[in-house]
Amino acid sequence: MSYQTQVIPSRKRRIIRPAGPMKTPYGLEVIESCLTCPLTTERLFCHLPKPTLAGLDAISSSATYPKGAILFTEGQQPRGVFILCNGRVKLSASSAEGKSLILRIAEAGEVVGLPGTISGKAYEATAEALEPIQANFVPRDAFLIFLREHGEVALRVAEILSDIYHATYREVRYLGLSSSAAGKLARFLLDRVESAVAKQGEAASPMRALLTLTHEEIAEMIGASRETVTRVFADFKKKKFVEVHGSTVIIRDQASLQKIAGA
Repeated sequence: MSYQTQVIPSRKRRIIRPAGPMKTPYGLEVIESCLTCPLTTERLFCHLPKPTLAGLDAISSSATYPKGAILFTEGQQPRGVFILCNGRVKLSASSAEGKSLILRIAEAGEVVGLPGTISGKAYEATAEALEPIQANFVPRDAFLIFLREHGEVALRVAEILSDIYHATYREVRYLGLSSSAAGKLARFLLDRVESAVAKQGEAASPMRALLTLTHEEIAEMIGASRETVTRVFADFKKKKFVEVHGSTVIIRDQASLQKIAGA
């Protein structure tokens, strides 16, 4: 089921909870505070000094959303940012004909709505929950004041905006530099694996990455149809270019994929 109405986060309120993990109607384990969030050592924006996290917590309001919920829509004036505690959010743009293109998949610990909130310009994408999520909403005015008061947060915001820029650059490569669906998919897989290896450093397994996207989502990211992605993926596996084990994709013939991608 798709939810087309915007879900407004509830105001913070003091609630006495039973001991142990708290489950929501969507099966999520609620993260009560930025100070106790398990992602603080894993994500750039969350890894801040405790006093700074306490300040961020004070201006945030937490809410849970069902799969398909719309956090904000393309063209809407920016209200603020959403910091994801659990789940994934799809950021997509649509044409007048209804064709959709996924710009980015944001995961737990990431921030959505940041470019519009900083610039004051309309949101450039629609943010839709791909699964039940929990997110902290920070209103735009409070967020901008918070950045002015905390230089370390402003630096992290600059890094996040840089990451968004590079993700957009990769999207342009998929759409513009490869003339065929096979070339686009080859470039997509190479970028995913190379990015995973770079993040893991010396501990990385050679040429492998976790790929949680469906064929439909991959198709919307590279500008192809789901049927085409499924067919080309099967061809890559048949030719031993890649192996897939559950959600893990392993590149076995990097040279052939680079040739297809036009590298």
